[in-house]
This record gives sequence, structure tokens and C-alpha cells, in this order.
Amino acid sequence: MIKKGTLTYHLLLALEKSIESGTPLLDFLASPRTFVWTGYRTNLNYSNLYKTVRQLRIKGYLETPREGRKILLKLTNKAKEELILKKLLEGKSWDGKWRIVIFDIPEKHRKVRNSLRSKLRDWQFEQWQKSVWVGKKDVSAEIKKFINYLNISQWVQVFVADKI
Repeated sequence: MIKKGTLTYHLLLALEKSIESGTPLLDFLASPRTFVWTGYRTNLNYSNLYKTVRQLRIKGYLETPREGRKILLKLTNKAKEELILKKLLEGKSWDGKWRIVIFDIPEKHRKVRNSLRSKLRDWQFEQWQKSVWVGKKDVSAEIKKFINYLNISQWVQVFVADKI
């Protein structure tokens, strides 16, 4: 999960505003405030920006196509999903309902099970038991979409409860 306030966070937010067109790297370096308010970061240097871009490329968040001599920065689908999730988790206050995810995924599907656990951590769920997770954020639709994407709906149940 990307930490709020970091250069990585601000760079991804800036790129989100220019999703289709991309942002020239040197334009962002010269004037980051035109893309996103960066708070305390007023002096960016090329070295820090380059390291951040490189890390984001390695993690699969950025593509860096060239247009002549310009290097553009473009978000990948993975980065778009991460930003949507970040906004979703930050933007909502607790509605008083608990989301409970219970699963029993067979051992031969261990990677899928671990992937589900990882996503539940990202969605700020707490583990009660090995296969019982509880969270306060309203991400039920995203959970169901993820479950259908992995084709594990026969092993996973999602509940919404007023009281536990």
C-alpha cells in the first residue's frame, strides 16, 4: 500500500489527473504544483524523482513510453486500481456495519487463498481466525468482484452485519 504524503503518492495522483495523455517527466519535475499540490515538497530534484519513477516501473504502476525525445509517464491498470482503492478507503467514514468474510479454500488453491488474504489486508480487514476476516469499510462490492474474478465464490461468503 502506498503511504500518503510520499513522493510516490503525489506522483501517482498527478498522473491520475492525466490518465490518457500522460505527463512529461521534466514537466512534472519543473512544476509539480501544476499537477498536484505537494504540501511540504517544494524542491524536487531529478535524482529523487528518477528513483521514484524507477521503483514504480518495477512494481508495475507506471509505463514510460517515449515521444521523440520526451519521456512520458502513464499509469498502468494496477496503479489505477490502487488509487481507486486508496480513495475508497480514505473517503468514507464507518457506517456502523461490519463486513465479515469467511472462506474455506482448498489447499491445492493456496496461491488464490493467499491472494485473497493479501487483498483483505489492503482493504483494512482484521483477521479473527485463519479464514475469518472482519472490516469496517464498505468494500463489499469490490470484494465480490474480486471473488468472481478469481472464480472462488463457492468457497467464500461475505456478510454485512449491524452487530457482531
